[in-house]
Amino acid sequence: MSLALVQSRALLGLQAPAVTVEVHLANGLPSFTLVGLAEVEVKEARERVRSALQNAGLEFPTNKRITVNLAPADLPKDSGRFDLPIALGILAASGQVDASRLAGYEFAGELSLSGELRPVRGALATSLALQTQQIDTQLVLPPGSAEEAALVPAARVVRARHLLDVVRAFLPPGSVAGGDADVANDGWTRLQATALTANTTGPDMADVKGQAGAKRALEIAAAGGHSVLMAGPPGSGKSMLAQRFAGLLPAMTVEEALESAAIASLAGRFRPEAFGVRPTGQPHHTASAVALVGGGSPPRPGEISLAHQGVLFLDELPEFPRAALEALREPLETGHITIARAAQRAEYPARFQMIAAMNPCPCGFLGSTQRACRCTPDQVHRYQAKLSGPLLDRIDLHVEVPALPAEQLVQAPAGESTASIRARVEQARAKALARQGTTNQALQGQQIDVHLHLDDTAAKFLNTAAARLGWSARSTHRALKVARTIADLAGAPTTEVSHVAEAVQYRRVLRSPV
Repeated sequence: MSLALVQSRALLGLQAPAVTVEVHLANGLPSFTLVGLAEVEVKEARERVRSALQNAGLEFPTNKRITVNLAPADLPKDSGRFDLPIALGILAASGQVDASRLAGYEFAGELSLSGELRPVRGALATSLALQTQQIDTQLVLPPGSAEEAALVPAARVVRARHLLDVVRAFLPPGSVAGGDADVANDGWTRLQATALTANTTGPDMADVKGQAGAKRALEIAAAGGHSVLMAGPPGSGKSMLAQRFAGLLPAMTVEEALESAAIASLAGRFRPEAFGVRPTGQPHHTASAVALVGGGSPPRPGEISLAHQGVLFLDELPEFPRAALEALREPLETGHITIARAAQRAEYPARFQMIAAMNPCPCGFLGSTQRACRCTPDQVHRYQAKLSGPLLDRIDLHVEVPALPAEQLVQAPAGESTASIRARVEQARAKALARQGTTNQALQGQQIDVHLHLDDTAAKFLNTAAARLGWSARSTHRALKVARTIADLAGAPTTEVSHVAEAVQYRRVLRSPV
């Protein structure tokens, strides 16, 4: 047979569209042509495939005109994931492997010049896409990538270490080593789906002494899925609190863990030991808008997507570029990001909890009882004005984190542990999920009216506070959702005045200079 078809997958967000690798051998001047909107690293597969076949002792048809088409032609392809299917297509077209036995398999893997298979990014995303689309097929992947794909329940994954391992599995009938792929083929291993094991290890909140108000705010944020802005002088403990926040969140479900790991796999950052652990992203304040929300060609996920189902910690918030901060507006509302470019459009989930920290002024000591602020009112105004009103409007809780005197810091006992706080958070979240099927932060429109259970006295108090403070409709709704979370933590069936009063305190504006 001079024509062979091999199935593979490209990467476009979390969709992993199917790609058919068509290989045709014809008489004529010897050549190797690769078409199908391939990026440079895909076109370089010609040399890798040629060397891998020859060094593995297989026959490369040097006297044939080889044409490889990656269909569909209008779908961009990148990375070296198509090396293995191209090599198999050449072998099948030249009769060295049985082309009919390739049906029901999909292949991905980069080839070394010796024929060893190297891992590729996005293996878990590919396996998850197959499960979502209910496609019954077997994935043949290199070591490293195969273990990722096997994390998806009911996934059918085969690990192959060398090109020859794959070739032995698909030899034509009657060959010396032909027959069952599992016979005398140690490099060809079928993997079983890996069960999720909860991992709650991490820094403990008990390490943070004092700061009861900030800890209370973080407990509310963890219970309701709210975002937090902490303001305070340098060294007051903002970073310590933020780095321990992920431990307060409930354990990830299998679906949440797979979504989070699939995005990390797309970016090439997946680590098996981190599977099931809520991620905490901490980009530097020099990060660009593209680094935060994603972009490039082809589009890659940004920090907000890599923090999906986890925490995005933005330290020194006013120091981030203005464009980067304003790009966070829509994801904070919708929980996803759509990256549109001239040739491509990709959508990534971005349901993260933002924990931001900042100093109240350029020198950091505005309002401090320990050191005097040396900033002028104009400097303070310009510094705080770096955060726009629409962005602050989308942050649910604004918390002041004051500096502790040295004697309190040294003599204070250890604080409450992460485990005990997480237990209360899990109970409050369970109440919200049983009532409405989602966290309080995700309530929209009529859901707020239906599930809030706001009594008349609390409603009057909120109306008065909103009018005096000049709140927008968004600020009012966010305060209501925070109040509902406080009520859940208290075990109250209705949202009362005390719950609304505490929520109003968390909508305070930044401290102004005297």
